[in-house]
Amino acid sequence: MIRSMTAYASAEGPSARGRLAFELRSVNHRFLETSFRLPEEFRALEPRLRERIEKRVSRGKVDVAMRCRAAAGAEGLSLNQGLVENLRQIEQKLLLAFPESRPPSRMEILAFPGVVNEPEIDNAVLAEEALALFDRALDDFIASRSREGERLKTVLVERLDGITAIVTQVRQWLPDIRAGLRQKFETRIAELKQPLDPGRLEQELVLAFHKLDVDEEIDRLGAHIAEVRSRLDSPEPIGRRLDFLMQEFNRESNTLGSKSIDTRTTQASVELKVLIEQLREQAQNIE
Repeated sequence: MIRSMTAYASAEGPSARGRLAFELRSVNHRFLETSFRLPEEFRALEPRLRERIEKRVSRGKVDVAMRCRAAAGAEGLSLNQGLVENLRQIEQKLLLAFPESRPPSRMEILAFPGVVNEPEIDNAVLAEEALALFDRALDDFIASRSREGERLKTVLVERLDGITAIVTQVRQWLPDIRAGLRQKFETRIAELKQPLDPGRLEQELVLAFHKLDVDEEIDRLGAHIAEVRSRLDSPEPIGRRLDFLMQEFNRESNTLGSKSIDTRTTQASVELKVLIEQLREQAQNIE
């Protein structure tokens, strides 16, 4: 099953700290690149989150964002009365020494370290809750990439079918093109005033056929088509392999166009390039 490199997923749930939420986004990238935006108290989880991603994702730029919201009512919070009283006394002394200064606001006092007592939380339990929630988000993320991959596969198969039809048609035209080339040679030789050695005619025809022979290009295009079709059902990531095959497709179609001596094969080469470019654009989205 092929997977897209573009996806989005999220998950939210309760924890000992409050409500936790993860968001995962990814876009195309040549390799795997991960970046994290985590609350300070969850920074230590980054290596474990990165390891989970690397086990299941091989390509793409993946952004992970985490939010933590306190539970409604902030139950369990309390004031450190002793510290508050100590701060009040210090503030009065400072006002006597600096009467022009502004007294601190309530929010500034609450922000002072230790003023608000938070309930004791088992950090190990909190980490496991966060990891379990991340696993849920990662499962949805992989499923999203797989669904998009199936849509990409449909488009790829359509383009491959179009390329196959053109290659088949060109192969059917080749005997007629060779016969036309021979007829053209014979007509021009007949117009010559001096007779030509019959063996020389055969030599010239062989040389012309050799220069304009596209059987090898047609065969290689057929092999590339078969290779891509077989890779579409591979359980392994195929994006890099498809990138290489797209280069090979372009090489064969360019050679086919350069060797063309017939308007039909020239047009076929142009149509091939259009389909191959469409195929390449879609292949760049695949993991």
